[in-house]
Amino acid sequence: MRIRSSAPTRLDLAGGTLDIWPLYLFHEGARTLNAAITVRAECELSDEGVDGIHVTSADTGAELRAPDASALTGDEEPRLVAHLLRYFQVDRLSVVTRSQSPVGAGLGGSSALNIALCGALAAWLNRAYAPEELIALALNLEAQVIRAPTGGQDYRPALYGGIASIEMGPGGIRRRPLPIGARELGERIVVAYTGDAHNSGVNNWEITKRHLDGNRQVIDALGRICEIAGAMERALEQRDWPAVGRYLSAEWTVRKSLAPHVTTPAIDALIASGLAAGATGAKVCGAGGGGCILLLAEPRNAGAVREALAAGGAQLIDAAIDTEGLRVQRS
Repeated sequence: MRIRSSAPTRLDLAGGTLDIWPLYLFHEGARTLNAAITVRAECELSDEGVDGIHVTSADTGAELRAPDASALTGDEEPRLVAHLLRYFQVDRLSVVTRSQSPVGAGLGGSSALNIALCGALAAWLNRAYAPEELIALALNLEAQVIRAPTGGQDYRPALYGGIASIEMGPGGIRRRPLPIGARELGERIVVAYTGDAHNSGVNNWEITKRHLDGNRQVIDALGRICEIAGAMERALEQRDWPAVGRYLSAEWTVRKSLAPHVTTPAIDALIASGLAAGATGAKVCGAGGGGCILLLAEPRNAGAVREALAAGGAQLIDAAIDTEGLRVQRS
């Protein structure tokens, strides 16, 4: 038997970090806005000619072998895959993973792979999970791997696709699709990899600890990010693209005050060149410190923005809006 699955990564437009429990409980109206993109994480499961567990990462070349799932501790590399196999207890399986996203891109690649692999393993074992049950499982398993709280926003674009507001409060987390055409947003986004990886688990945990310790600067900054996310949502629904661009940059300004290493001279230079070429707004994807940058531009200016980023040494990412979400195929 063979199962292939894939899930899209995402662009976080506004409200990131607020999706980590319990931070969103302290900011009324907390939400994150994100869009799934056609940069996918993929996995393939097979039992053909396999004796025991054999994992291969096509991106890094890492390999893992074990006689069965019970022999895994979950700390083997690649750790996420080892931990999931240990949880699902599949004893004879070949797993090949690959990602179209650069390592540490800030696009939620590990969460997308998590959803793809959880979906594939559930199908392999004929286990039925409701969508939000699968998300809860993936979130909790990844938190065990990184040994830090993980936010809830990355799993939903991976599972559902599309453009959405992830609303959070005491009653839980609710995904609300935004009525925006995939092409309408897609033709305005420019995504580029800076060449340096980031580490979101560390950055977000430091912010979470400071917030829980009552750090006024962090509390006020996340409050402002919450306000910007709400304003951007209204601008998106009204198709006010200049305002969306302004809010993108406004969130980036606040985020730079929140964490000292969220930006670098290289990131600042790339964003400045993109804005000079006609972009209306820009920010770093994910927790920053490296990874990808997102710029918004009117379609007539998007080409010039891409050229400016390429001239500055960035690697352009070919990304459209992905409306499909998790895809699992059995053969």
